[in-house]
Amino acid sequence: MSQADQIFIRMCKDILENGTSTEGEKVRPHWEDGTPAYTIKKFGVVNRYNLREEFPLITLRKTALKSATDEILWIWQQKSNNVNDLHSHIWDEWADESGSIGKAYGYQLGVKHQYKEGMMDQVDRVIYDLKNNPFSRRIMTNIYVHQDLHEMALYPCAYSMTFNVTQRPGEDRLTLNAVLNQRSQDVLAANNWNVVQYSVLVHMLAQSCNMNVGELVHVIADAHIYDRHVDIVKELITRPTYEAPKFWLNPEIKDFYQFTRNDVKAENYVTGPQVENIPIAI
Repeated sequence: MSQADQIFIRMCKDILENGTSTEGEKVRPHWEDGTPAYTIKKFGVVNRYNLREEFPLITLRKTALKSATDEILWIWQQKSNNVNDLHSHIWDEWADESGSIGKAYGYQLGVKHQYKEGMMDQVDRVIYDLKNNPFSRRIMTNIYVHQDLHEMALYPCAYSMTFNVTQRPGEDRLTLNAVLNQRSQDVLAANNWNVVQYSVLVHMLAQSCNMNVGELVHVIADAHIYDRHVDIVKELITRPTYEAPKFWLNPEIKDFYQFTRNDVKAENYVTGPQVENIPIAI
């Protein structure tokens, strides 16, 4: 059993056994038929993934590595807010007639800000600091910009990354660690997807800055399982698990902006059957 499977199973059990229900409360999400989408939720879930030991793809069911990578590059590399730049249709529901999701996600990372060193967007600032000020405690991004929330089709869920570099004894190369902060997460639909995305991001930034990968710490303020997902989750976490796959990142790429979704692979990735037609609350 992979570490990612253990973490996912433990988290789901904790939510189902110790979480609180929103049933009967006034909630914003609803199902396509208009029925309120209630959840069982747990506050303040923290999961740690040692990326040096294992790449956290769960084996209970398949997580689409290339598609997850495509979305994180759409946000962090292309800094796009238009679904026409994506190879999947996961954002279509929130896009306007031109394909825009408003001033959300990639848009915020592409906004340039004035620093002592000149004008940079948040991604370029992260890369600059990792290369020039690696032990800074100020290497972070934030896309939850209150002044622009009214122009976002969806408020950011995963909204902040904080990077922290350590020097391990006996190693010449530095180690890149990161904290992902998420205000809300649909555990069944998005948990491993987000973990995989930001693990890929840490690997790419580490390789671009000549560092080793370390830990990804995932902090979720509201980790929830929707009412129509409960039975699916109960079945999913009883499935057989397999060894974690080996993650391959194209070693020839040294520039973060040169990576594509085709520069990642999961080798020996054995999984259970896919969960089809998961209902998504909107």
